Amino acid sequence: MIGIDVGGANLKVVDNAGVHIHYCPLWEGAPIAELLMPYATGKNDPAAVVMSGELADCFGNKLQGISFIVDAVWKAFPRARFYGTDARFHDHVLPQLAAANWLASADYLRTRYPDAVLLDIGSTTADIIPLGRFERLLGLTDTQRLQAGYLVYTGMLRTNIATLIRAVDLAGVPTPVSSEYFATSADAHLVLGHITPSLYSCDAPDRKEKTKEASLRRLARVVCADLEEIGISGAMQIAEQFWKVQRDLVCGRVRQVAQMSGAKEIIVAGIGAHLFCAELGAVDLTSELGPAADALPAFAVRELGNAKEI
Repeated sequence: MIGIDVGGANLKVVDNAGVHIHYCPLWEGAPIAELLMPYATGKNDPAAVVMSGELADCFGNKLQGISFIVDAVWKAFPRARFYGTDARFHDHVLPQLAAANWLASADYLRTRYPDAVLLDIGSTTADIIPLGRFERLLGLTDTQRLQAGYLVYTGMLRTNIATLIRAVDLAGVPTPVSSEYFATSADAHLVLGHITPSLYSCDAPDRKEKTKEASLRRLARVVCADLEEIGISGAMQIAEQFWKVQRDLVCGRVRQVAQMSGAKEIIVAGIGAHLFCAELGAVDLTSELGPAADALPAFAVRELGNAKEI
């Protein structure tokens, strides 16, 4: 059994050999089938699949995106079945396949951590899931999760800096930021030492290097400056203030959901697990799952597929 998670920016695969993550932006016509082909050994290989990439703006609507993803996966795995927001596997296109990846994670973890809130903080989003309320989660759309506080659209790599901060303090001077796509959360986390260059897996806004110096230059542009104008200290101030807002937003929402649901512990997965565990005093699922914690939905749907013998 192979587990597959087709996101808008990343294709994640879990098989017997381990965890494989491919940067695969759907809006650029990403070759899903071609990337999956090497994992297929025959036409009868079983595959369990979840998705969230149907929201990519290259599609006219979600159902069109679902159809595209299903067809692409079937080219490599004709027997693939798709997990939906009804917590069931399906062998045809239907609306319930949209953005069900988070529910697969919850389905897998809910008996192991029945009194926990899961934070899965990845490249793009933060999923905040009260595992003890699984039945109430069934059928939720991403819009409804945004409304409930279960989805926060910020992540470790792909968040535009200007989406979270409107101004920064530069050496005591309040400075509005530009809303241009100059720098991302990956740039902030790289210069702050939260990630290594190898984890900067998405494209940089300027498509240039993914080094600390290059990230500092991108951050300087957020206030319409060159690095030579505001210096390293100025660019670092932008990164630090972005991180404070992001941290407070995500951690605050996690604590709200935990209080509301009566959860007794917090567990964390995803690329930002180590960082947010320290902030929340939480359990890092990496200690239990290893690298699979960075591809939790793909791992979870594989386990669910095996358990249900799809």
